[in-house]
Amino acid sequence: MKTTSKTGSATRSQTTRRVGFGDGLYRYERPGGSSSWVCRVQHKGDRRDFGLGSCSKVSLVDARERAREVRSQVEMGLDPQFERRKVDAVPSFKDAAQRVYEVHSKTWRNGKHHGQWMRTLEAYAFPFIGKMKVDRITGPMIRDLLAEIWLTKPETARRVRQRVGVVLDWAYASGYRDTEAPMRAITKGLPRQPRRDGHFPAMPYEKVPKFVQKLRSRESFSRLALEFAIFTAARSGEVRGMTWDEVDLEDGLWTLPKERMKAFREHVVPLASRPMRILRRCKQLRLRESPYVFPGFKNMQPLSDMTLSKLMKEMGQPYTPHGFRSSFRDWVSEETEHPSDVAEAALAHVVANKTEAAYRRGNLLEKRRVMMAGWAAYCDKES
Repeated sequence: MKTTSKTGSATRSQTTRRVGFGDGLYRYERPGGSSSWVCRVQHKGDRRDFGLGSCSKVSLVDARERAREVRSQVEMGLDPQFERRKVDAVPSFKDAAQRVYEVHSKTWRNGKHHGQWMRTLEAYAFPFIGKMKVDRITGPMIRDLLAEIWLTKPETARRVRQRVGVVLDWAYASGYRDTEAPMRAITKGLPRQPRRDGHFPAMPYEKVPKFVQKLRSRESFSRLALEFAIFTAARSGEVRGMTWDEVDLEDGLWTLPKERMKAFREHVVPLASRPMRILRRCKQLRLRESPYVFPGFKNMQPLSDMTLSKLMKEMGQPYTPHGFRSSFRDWVSEETEHPSDVAEAALAHVVANKTEAAYRRGNLLEKRRVMMAGWAAYCDKES
């Protein structure tokens, strides 16, 4: 929207024909054949002309509506030019998503999450609302895009719903929307999804010793990494991202910095004899001075997130690498007298109970060392 100059009126009148349509709306017709809409407003003794767009692109009906909006804004003491700039500044959903990603991804520790976040929006949200201004996106629009995958891809649909909500909430907090994302109402407008089992398939702990022997039938970084994860009851991502500067081979300790932990706090893992042998073997096989204990195929990169899962499938196992943490926990509960708090500390679980959390403020390192040595001996009993 432009304000036409009040100077040079006489010169312009010699070259431009002005046609009035009432209520301050005019069409300016220029000698070259082009024409444009202008709204003239007088307020408190001042006269201003506001351009409303080319006649070839804006119809008379739309020009009248724009002129009405300009007059209304002036009467309320607003500057139509400033209001138009505010509207033009509202980002599209795609641009807003990119801004949110750039801000939030700095705090994410899961590399897989980095890649998935934008890909899910690109595949399932952008085709529907990517080009729309965030202040124009409504609940029914979000419901319709989710309905496409709500029952066929339930987990993906829930992630898309959550990420769309994050983007629109950011837009609301940034002043680009008048309301927050109506995600709760949207969910109620969709059919109930099939009930899901949120647990990772875990190998019964009685089967772990034989599986470990089968795992050792061949040697590779992926097999060594999986065995190390089993013996330490660590998460797959923690093991795959393990670097040599986290390892103390003299004291038998693996210290994970808080940036790599799910609970965002440092975690120290006592290493039994078998995990120590795995580390020494990896040191012998170390490639190109890689910083990673378990390097992947790409230069200076760790094993990919699917490597261990693929290995389990190749070995004919219906279980997940993460499930070995449950195997370990079941073994502690059913086969040992180790206290529950020691087992939870070994798994680096966050304790909800504040009193218990305060009691467990220490890392129980020596108690965990004894417990992990017992787990290692159990896993090795078939050898």
